[in-house]
Amino acid sequence: MDRFVAMRWRSCPIGKLLSVVLLLCAFGVSTSIRAQESARKESDFVVHDFRFQTGEVLPELRLHYVTFGNPKRDAAGRVTNAVLLLHGVGGNSRRIIDYFASQLFGEGQALDTSKYYLILPDAIGHGGSSKPSDGLRSRFPRYDYTDMVEAQHRLVAEGLGIDHLRLVMGVSMGGMHTWIWGTKYPEMMDALMPIASMPTRVAGMYYIWRRVIAEAIRNDPDWNGGSYEKPPTRWLSSLPLFFAMVDSRARLQSIAPTQAKSKALYDGMVDRGRKLYDANDFLYALDAARDYDPAPELGKIKAKLLALNFTDDLINATETGIVEAAVAKIPNARSVVMAPSGESFGHSNLGHPEIWKNHLVELLKSLPQAMPREAQNRDPGAGSGTVRIATASPDLR
Repeated sequence: MDRFVAMRWRSCPIGKLLSVVLLLCAFGVSTSIRAQESARKESDFVVHDFRFQTGEVLPELRLHYVTFGNPKRDAAGRVTNAVLLLHGVGGNSRRIIDYFASQLFGEGQALDTSKYYLILPDAIGHGGSSKPSDGLRSRFPRYDYTDMVEAQHRLVAEGLGIDHLRLVMGVSMGGMHTWIWGTKYPEMMDALMPIASMPTRVAGMYYIWRRVIAEAIRNDPDWNGGSYEKPPTRWLSSLPLFFAMVDSRARLQSIAPTQAKSKALYDGMVDRGRKLYDANDFLYALDAARDYDPAPELGKIKAKLLALNFTDDLINATETGIVEAAVAKIPNARSVVMAPSGESFGHSNLGHPEIWKNHLVELLKSLPQAMPREAQNRDPGAGSGTVRIATASPDLR
């Protein structure tokens, strides 16, 4: 804006009013961010002699985590406001904060940190938790999703002393963990919200996508069976497949409509992978889903469950009816499959709560204030079924 015009604008009554409004809005956002940061705590919990499903034992398993807010208890001493948030493969608690904080953690938002006690763990093999790249490399125990969920449970129950969760919500791998949480600890939570995940064995496109990258690592001549001193880099040429599959075809075409821009996008993805991922850490994370299959145990789930997926997700075949068949086995469960009509990110819609947060709000509102398990199971508004939704164009920033 021209400097003279800007001065004239600020001097007029409407300009002054709008300037004040914008200043107050900025102050409100700043205050909200400061409030979130003041409620944030970051620490490690160490489990001694953790035994993995393979029988391997790690003398010290470190679990890094971040919390926001404080636990609140009822008259009986039971925690009433704890929420567990679980990240995706290759991610960590910081990624969840980047995804959710501005849209969900603020005052009056769905997961207001002044009301809820938010727990964000780094899963085994990820972030600040114990992982192969700490030093053991290929001698690190071959963990799986059951190990990862058991470790999360021990952090919550033993490390933080939380006996009850208002909600468990996870994205992608974290969504898969959410299904497992519901089957392994059915009495512990009021609600489950797995996002961009299916409760079935990894197969089809999902399996091939993972296998291509895993084989690229194993066949990198510098990988050396996982016992490398210098990080292997040739496998990184496969990572654009990883990034592309979690996006949408339409968006990729729009941001790379020419070969020159496509080449730049590919090169940028390789560089991003080089900065983010260690070969062993990534291979272990991919391999951890090898025996994932909560389907036979779904009938054990007692919490209210909302499964959220997206029609343009390239790795989860939402059109197969797998999720619908799953929720039919669970009392108080439903499936929502969203078809965003505006800009969409495919699988990565999971990181854009502006698209789907209304469903989270509805789920939390539907839970009874008093939280005895019997009352929740009698909730007359919690039917089973599937909803497919076409949304209006989201306000993306």
